[in-house]
Amino acid sequence: MPDPDSLDFSVRCVGPRKVQSPYKAARYVSDEERTLYQTIIDPSRQLGCRCDADAPLSFELAGPREHIYFDPAKMRCGLVTCGGLCPGLNDVIRAVVLQLYYHYGVRNIYGFQYGFEGLVPDYGHQAITLDPQAVSDIHRRGGSILGSSRGPQSPEAMVDALERLNLQVLFCIGGDGTFRGALALCREIEKRNLKIGVVAVPKTIDNDIPYTARTFGFDTACSIAAEAIKGAHAEATGAYNGVGLLKLMGRHAGFIAAHAALASRDANFVMVPEVDFELGGANGFLPHLLHRLQNRRHAVVVVAEGAGQHLFSGDSDGDATDASGNARLQDIGLLMKDRISEYLRLMEVPFTLKYIDPSYLIRSAPATASDSLFAGILGQMAVHAALAGKTGVFVGFWNDRFTHVPLAAAVAGEKRLDPQGNRWQSVIECTGQPACLVNQCADPALADEADLAN
Repeated sequence: MPDPDSLDFSVRCVGPRKVQSPYKAARYVSDEERTLYQTIIDPSRQLGCRCDADAPLSFELAGPREHIYFDPAKMRCGLVTCGGLCPGLNDVIRAVVLQLYYHYGVRNIYGFQYGFEGLVPDYGHQAITLDPQAVSDIHRRGGSILGSSRGPQSPEAMVDALERLNLQVLFCIGGDGTFRGALALCREIEKRNLKIGVVAVPKTIDNDIPYTARTFGFDTACSIAAEAIKGAHAEATGAYNGVGLLKLMGRHAGFIAAHAALASRDANFVMVPEVDFELGGANGFLPHLLHRLQNRRHAVVVVAEGAGQHLFSGDSDGDATDASGNARLQDIGLLMKDRISEYLRLMEVPFTLKYIDPSYLIRSAPATASDSLFAGILGQMAVHAALAGKTGVFVGFWNDRFTHVPLAAAVAGEKRLDPQGNRWQSVIECTGQPACLVNQCADPALADEADLAN
């Protein structure tokens, strides 16, 4: 956990709020209403209080404000979806449009196609007019009606487009790459002294955006991944010494693999980016897999896409990063498939291995009921934030409350599965795998087989 003294959750506004909100709320939220960042008392830190402040570190609560900055009758708003596809994108788009149209009376709403490319004229993508009819049934479909893309675009060119179209607010729906792009937009807008707000909605299947307990798409991903694990288990138990190998999403965080394994209760080994493992050696994965097959005649192995990158000698793809600025990963699923097969043949063990990668089926699926509900509220809260003049923020979820979190804090932090935490301990207990799969934890009884795994 980051040092609370280094964190700043203060939220910036475009300007003072002087317009009476047309939104009829049962109760309006004030900027002084907040929720604590740390809710567990750390005796060494005195509740995470800053040394130079009296109040503990906290997040501003999201919700409707009684007075707003923008005049809805004169507003022009834009939406953009960036990065990879994710269940719930259309739900957020629909919620934002309906909230703007029906509850604030905003009539000029535009969707920019194919991510930030839609804001750069050179690509030739035409903006789409959005209204209730245009979004009436999109929440029943996967993907995004606006399309998406990866890769940074010129902040100068994008702000030129916002000025040319006379937009007051841009809603950016995406993950950490989108947040970096949105923050660059905010800085260019501030540099030009423009009154344009930028509000983000956190989208990532991996659930790895910091300072929010949850992102939309994660529940759907876990639900489908759990079903895929059950399918891998059926394949594994249907053959003598059957191995079901499943690769799931999770570039830097193993939340999907961990949660899906806990939901299905059928996985026997789970590999995540946060926990090192070795294949060979006295306590490597392969000897333990062999013992599992000898004892139970089947095994289900779940590996997150970012796990085991240290097992590759170098980046054979040449490029260090992809279009979104993320480290380019080697395919750990195919490596595991090859190494398992080689090892079991070497040990003269008959086996059947089925390799499953459901990643793109998961990304393009419609949202579950839980994700659809969550995505819809995020969209509504983003509209409240935007009309109130909040900018450079995303809508988070913390302590069961929706919050405003500065984009600058999000892009400077990270969220990872804690190898010492309760969730990973539950995975160890559920799978029965060794808590340590590196050779410093070697079991001498496995040494003979381990030599052959090297």
